[in-house]
Amino acid sequence: MPLPCLPACHEPFSAIPRRLSGCALLLALACAAPPGIAGGSNYGTTPGSLANLSGEVKEWPVPTPKFARDPAVAPDGSIFIAVMRGNKVARFDPATATFREWDLPADHHPHGLLVDRQGIVWTTGNGNGTIGRLNPATGEIREYKTQSDGGGPHTVVISDDGTTLWFTLQSGNRVGRLDTATGQIREYGTAGGPYGIALDRQGLVWFCRMGDDKLGILDLASGTLSELAMPSGSRPRRMASAPDGSLWVTLYGSNKLAQVDPATRRIVREIALPAGKNGGAYAVNVDGAGMVWANEINHDSVLRLNPASGELRVIKLSTPGAGIRKMTVDAQGRLWYMGSHNGRLGMVR
Repeated sequence: MPLPCLPACHEPFSAIPRRLSGCALLLALACAAPPGIAGGSNYGTTPGSLANLSGEVKEWPVPTPKFARDPAVAPDGSIFIAVMRGNKVARFDPATATFREWDLPADHHPHGLLVDRQGIVWTTGNGNGTIGRLNPATGEIREYKTQSDGGGPHTVVISDDGTTLWFTLQSGNRVGRLDTATGQIREYGTAGGPYGIALDRQGLVWFCRMGDDKLGILDLASGTLSELAMPSGSRPRRMASAPDGSLWVTLYGSNKLAQVDPATRRIVREIALPAGKNGGAYAVNVDGAGMVWANEINHDSVLRLNPASGELRVIKLSTPGAGIRKMTVDAQGRLWYMGSHNGRLGMVR
């Protein structure tokens, strides 16, 4: 089955003069981007943006704080969470501030999670080498066995048309795809302990090879795997697509954000984060206006970067010891995070 193509950019990055750099380059990219394409849409719900960021933070303790992680937005605005060690999926209703949980099959231990446009929850079964499918309306749960049994299914994204899941298998050194209609899985061998993953506008699959300081690139149309070398010791961890078509990557080893141009396969720029080399840049997401959200896992704050102006705003969290590993932006533009260490779901607006 061919990889569904994402909407093509009206003007390729390579057509933009190389003499542009920094903010000028970003503005050129933004002008070249087609309307209606929002960053982070690899996760099922197109993110919005806040007209004014107040910096207000609200948090709620989750019912099972057993390394809960990786929140995802559902079409109805609710937030789903993977409870890894508790072997559950949890749902938070922002309107009522209440939680509901579903038990998963034995040893599933969900790591990554997303909710598709039909409200189906997909999980990566890190414990038993499966991809899980939960229908919250009926409670029905299915598992699809990966080819590399025990390969550590990790992070998952979905094509814009909802037909294909793409996921990394960290310990199995593979990238996999699942046909959401049939459950059929196919995998592709790689290296470096693949971690974060994103899709670009040409339908290429990008993933972080944290163990060997590279980004992997899978072109399903040609059947080729290639790579982009990142700085030595940078340990690229997670990545997200942006409205201008670029990709943003957290460099955990150097505590920086990197902007990558997929068309020319080059690093546009690197931005050092305020905590210094040991801050531990980890999660990243991009809202509908192109604002880049990230966190330094060794500090109790989240950061919002305005790529056009270079403004970097630091927002202090309500409770210490959060340990954020993933964040998501809802349709209103609010940032949601899960504190894996302190067991608290948080929201910034």
